[in-house]
Amino acid sequence: MKVPSSLRRFRLLGTDGLPPGSVRSRALRVLFTALALLVGLAWTGREAVAQTSQAFVGARVFDGTGAPVVNDGVVVVQDGRIVQVGPADQVEVPDGIEVVDLEGRWVLPGLINAHGHVNASGDRSSIAEQLEIYAHYGITTVVSLGDDMERADGSPWSPELSRARLFVSGPSLRPGSPAEASGYVAQVADGGADWVKMHVNDGGGRDSYPQVIAAARERGLPAAIHIEQLADAKGVLEAGASLLAHSVRDEPVDQELIDMMLERDVCLTPTLTRELSTFVYAERPDFFDDPFFLERSAPADIEGFLTPQRQAQAESSGAQYWREALPLAKENMVRLHEAGVGIAMGTDTGPSGRFQGYFEHLELEMMVDGGMTPGDVLASATGTAARCMGLAGEVGTLEPGAWADLLVVEADPTQDILAAREIYGVWIGGRRMR
Repeated sequence: MKVPSSLRRFRLLGTDGLPPGSVRSRALRVLFTALALLVGLAWTGREAVAQTSQAFVGARVFDGTGAPVVNDGVVVVQDGRIVQVGPADQVEVPDGIEVVDLEGRWVLPGLINAHGHVNASGDRSSIAEQLEIYAHYGITTVVSLGDDMERADGSPWSPELSRARLFVSGPSLRPGSPAEASGYVAQVADGGADWVKMHVNDGGGRDSYPQVIAAARERGLPAAIHIEQLADAKGVLEAGASLLAHSVRDEPVDQELIDMMLERDVCLTPTLTRELSTFVYAERPDFFDDPFFLERSAPADIEGFLTPQRQAQAESSGAQYWREALPLAKENMVRLHEAGVGIAMGTDTGPSGRFQGYFEHLELEMMVDGGMTPGDVLASATGTAARCMGLAGEVGTLEPGAWADLLVVEADPTQDILAAREIYGVWIGGRRMR
């Protein structure tokens, strides 16, 4: 069997700041996966191939690692994980394996929402449906920052998943005093959280975020901090925050912030659609008539967003603040990106008016409109998001050892981000979702 060079390109992953359950020795996994396949084929003459094995052929492969697109690529999957990726003339497809001919379509890693909300309404019965909606739109991993810790399918690494993978933080913490911080963190940590989430803004949190972040570090959990202002961004970084959740909206980002983020390898989730959702319902939004939105994201009570009361909310002074802040949020996102700071696609979807599934694609479009290239935006929703959220080597890339979470689209999304909406199919762990 020919083994592509990508099988030999790996690095050992550190464990500092990664969510529990997401850390593995990528090098050993890749090695043993490859050896198992090679030894198994040698002993069986390739006659006994696992039923879950597949070869996706005839594909244009965007692998999320930053490598060039492979125009005639093959992705080989065994037991839900990728074992080979590369050009067709470098990958030998095992006999007896299921072959999926993509006929020139584009295959990319399933998209990651680094800042979503699952079960924002508190209705646990809807968690599974929400994750199914995400998966329908090609969002195969969601980090829920600030909600219930209930999981629909138990472990996000289950090989039997039938919906998007879910990682949770529990509620966004708002301790009443610094002395209460450790107790708050202990509660979510003992509940099985993957992250700690906290709000820091004019509404509070400025007196206790150092204690929350320190308590999270003691528990081995990364801390995502909701910020809105430049001064708060710098403060939480100094205290050891792992992620800036939301854009800086009050001032242009400066070199000091850039240097702090680069030195600490801390990423930002822009959540541009969060701002959009505050004012877009002042009149009927165009996406209410978009067939892609109507597939799964549209609520049953769509007309409820067109009432005079809702329109009044969208025209309030608070909503206008976010409308006016949006251009600066985009500018700050681009400046950070161009300086080398990791931008992880995140949307804040889940609360009312922030529609799961569709808004992730709307976020991609807004990021391009803000000044990032489609290719860079796709990277932010795949490999970069995986790295930022401590999931590198598991999801977000198409490389040996990673889970076979695939989004297949009809046209080239690296040239036109709207092509990411032309979905042919979605696979999670090698299992087809749509």
